[in-house]
Amino acid sequence: MLVSVAVPVPSLDLLTYRVPDGVSEPRPGARVLVPLGARRLTGVVVETGVAAPAGADGAGVTLKHLLDILDDEPLLPASIVELGAWVADYYACGAGEALSAAMPPFAWVESELRVRLTEAGRGRAGAATLRPSTQRESLLALTEEAWTPLRSIAYRLEHAGGRKRGRTVPARALARTLAAEGYLEIDDVLRGSVDRFKTTKVAELTVAGREVLEALADPAAALGAVPVGSRQRETLRALAGPAGGIDVADLREQGISADVVQRLAARGWVSIRQERVDRDPFARGAALRHEGLEPRVPVTPTPEQKAALEQLLALAADRRFACALLHGVTGSGKTEVYLRLAAAVREAGRTVLVLVPEIGLTPALAAVFRGAFGDRVAIQHSGLSDGERHDQWHRIRRGDVDVVVGTRSAVFAPLASLGLIVVDEEHDGSYKQEESPRYHGRDVAVMRGKREGALVVLGSATPSLESYHNATSGRYALVTLARRVLDRPLACVSIVNMRDEYADVGPDIVLSRALQQGVEARLARGEQVLLLLNRRGLATAIFCRQCGNTIECPNCSVSLTVHTGRHARRGRCHYCNYAATVPAACPQCAAPYLEQAGFGTERVEQEVVTTFPSARVARLDRDTIRKRGAVGELLARFAAREIDVLVGTQMIAKGHDFPRVTLVGVISADIGLGLADFRAAERTFQLLTQVVGRAGRGDEPGEAVIQTLFPEHYGIRHACRQDYGAFFEEELAFRRAMRYPPIVALTNGIVRAPTLAAAMGDAGTLVQALRERAREGEFVVLGPAPAPFVKLRGEHRAQFFLKGARRPAMRDALRAVLAAQPEMRRRVAIDVDAVTVL
Repeated sequence: MLVSVAVPVPSLDLLTYRVPDGVSEPRPGARVLVPLGARRLTGVVVETGVAAPAGADGAGVTLKHLLDILDDEPLLPASIVELGAWVADYYACGAGEALSAAMPPFAWVESELRVRLTEAGRGRAGAATLRPSTQRESLLALTEEAWTPLRSIAYRLEHAGGRKRGRTVPARALARTLAAEGYLEIDDVLRGSVDRFKTTKVAELTVAGREVLEALADPAAALGAVPVGSRQRETLRALAGPAGGIDVADLREQGISADVVQRLAARGWVSIRQERVDRDPFARGAALRHEGLEPRVPVTPTPEQKAALEQLLALAADRRFACALLHGVTGSGKTEVYLRLAAAVREAGRTVLVLVPEIGLTPALAAVFRGAFGDRVAIQHSGLSDGERHDQWHRIRRGDVDVVVGTRSAVFAPLASLGLIVVDEEHDGSYKQEESPRYHGRDVAVMRGKREGALVVLGSATPSLESYHNATSGRYALVTLARRVLDRPLACVSIVNMRDEYADVGPDIVLSRALQQGVEARLARGEQVLLLLNRRGLATAIFCRQCGNTIECPNCSVSLTVHTGRHARRGRCHYCNYAATVPAACPQCAAPYLEQAGFGTERVEQEVVTTFPSARVARLDRDTIRKRGAVGELLARFAAREIDVLVGTQMIAKGHDFPRVTLVGVISADIGLGLADFRAAERTFQLLTQVVGRAGRGDEPGEAVIQTLFPEHYGIRHACRQDYGAFFEEELAFRRAMRYPPIVALTNGIVRAPTLAAAMGDAGTLVQALRERAREGEFVVLGPAPAPFVKLRGEHRAQFFLKGARRPAMRDALRAVLAAQPEMRRRVAIDVDAVTVL
């Protein structure tokens, strides 16, 4: 018997293995342990009963056997295995990479090489003649006498001196050479565990224990010569109450030690068993404090919501695939539509999947659904601990859950009988994964709905051009909510031309006069303010006034962003996280004339604190939320009105509902317009429209002040009027003229190499081969050219594009060309339906 197995190795296709004689054939979705080169690792069975590949068991090629079958029942449902296979094909990645996105934490078991010095090696490592400049001798010097993972030694070699050297150390080959010479011992052990559920010890009275307890309660009863100490009596009484026993840890909190419980168990009066406990993220106070878990109070839907629900309920009742775009202005009550639709689908015996673009939006929405549907709701996102994600995933797999709320990867949640998929804020770029597999959560959701006969609802106030184009062309149903709940007006928007501000006040101004006045008025009335700047840090560049040199990251072709450190200001790269103290003099000319230019959220926060010293100010960006649960805690404080002014990046712009926010200020609204990306205007329009929509969602009207150097740009003009239709028409005309999505499909290719010349040379080779395969009308190839970020994380990058109407032809050509260049394949990133081209 032969099976096809997907292994989590980049760019690797399905592999064929033999099932050992006498062993039952594993089913698709089951994990198996397989040999791959010198390693042993976990794979997932994709197909059984396959034919032997051409040339197998001949010409020196022998198919290997499975080493072990890890699951009696498939871990992944067949529908998810098939969806993963589609992702691998569509996004031109390895099948194992695609299925890795669907696996829960702790699902992989693989071998790990570990090494230790022999006696000869210890003498060699301590020799005075040691030459630490050579990798071979350095590996010996770093190896300890105890068993040490080879990967940790390789990491220390690559990062010697505090930074990565930009090259991979062949640690495995070096270790095998040193082992052959007698200096090292090598061992191959399995790392990981198939079962990672949390268990706890539970103590319970036995029948004999209850008899002893009854005898102790009866003065006339005699226990004979068996002594019962006071602590044992106390423990027996404590265990007499609850049925099912008490957790040993809870007994410890009552002052009853585990030793006392063990002695009672030895006497047969107490039984101790291991009991599995789910790690529940809802149990963490801060996890969902933002909305609380009170039962949901029903609200009366508006006439628009009723009409939208009727249209969507009719689609859901068909129990066939359909996709609808719910285009509702900010504050129109899309969440209420989702809830009522989910309730109807659950009553019909089917399950619901709700996707949100970012972790910060998950707690609030999950709490709303939890309030409506109780503990039949699970959450899935990377902000949970691995243990919480593991247990939530297995709850879903067991069928203990009807509704899943999560971020991008939750699209693979193992829900059975799926009836509804909601993709909230469907336009958001966070749905596109930046590493392989480079899938788009929204598009995978549509494909999953198609495969499982579910209704897919894409919701947004600012739909992506692709989704709105599909809706207007009839591929999707279009459902519209044009009015806010309770007919609340949209925020009144005013534009501040910062060129005038600079002329009147000076170039260092951060908050315009109009914005300062607006903040002051809100603080006086006890209202709240949101200030958006989609850029982190204190200053965005450090340059020398004498020679003009800009201090850049040594690993990336970007300037360092200044942040306030614990003891001094530090320049940090936002791509590779390289950091260094800001120098006192220019590294190039040694002049002491270093200046800082530009500003980010940290500077805005300082400006607000200085201008309004009595205001309670906080900042929400990646620098302030590194601690798990920090997003929920900060948003909860803002919702509780413990914060007056919240400064943040795009994380504050979408999905949040704060009724006391009556003013939104946008600092540098045109930041994104200067990027070398055809989606720059679309992203700017979406961000501005979304953040303006945070104002005026309560009883008081809202206002927005937008600061910009380009008030005449159509993306900014239409956003201020919140006129999506006008923006769509103007932007689509631009895309049509330039042949960009959604008019055509776009695939981005990035080639990495140690030098730019090498990257351009390799990219040129691929482009030439692709042009030879391109048939007229299928696709065109553009490039190669240096990528906008020509150096990133120590590697130089060249870029090329494929544009055309036939995605299969583009993917087939790419696969064939890369298959002919296997040594180049691992240095090429293919991004199908690219969201960004940077």
